[in-house]
Amino acid sequence: MRTQLLDGAKLFNDGEYWESHEVWEIPWNAARASGDTVEASYVQGLILLAAAIHKCRYYKNLRGGQLNYAKALKKLEVVPHGYALERDSFDLEQLKLEVLAALENPELFPQLPV
Repeated sequence: MRTQLLDGAKLFNDGEYWESHEVWEIPWNAARASGDTVEASYVQGLILLAAAIHKCRYYKNLRGGQLNYAKALKKLEVVPHGYALERDSFDLEQLKLEVLAALENPELFPQLPV
């Protein structure tokens, strides 16, 4: 995992979804400022995946979590297949499935490579 995403990934893995969301806003804003729309969409997608689980678990709002999950999928549509694997050594499709399952089952904690 790239350094700029690593701290957020560690928080995500610890179930600190809001905190990971906050940390990932820094590289998201940097990608936006640089005009890298793919990277910006990718990081924003990660932010929204974390926010989906946070909303579902912290606020006990499954519907809100599902809406954030849908927003994440929309953002991630522009990310080329293999982007996360090549840049950050994880399968983005697998992460999306794990987050979806975690929305339904509070005993599941999706993990990112750190």
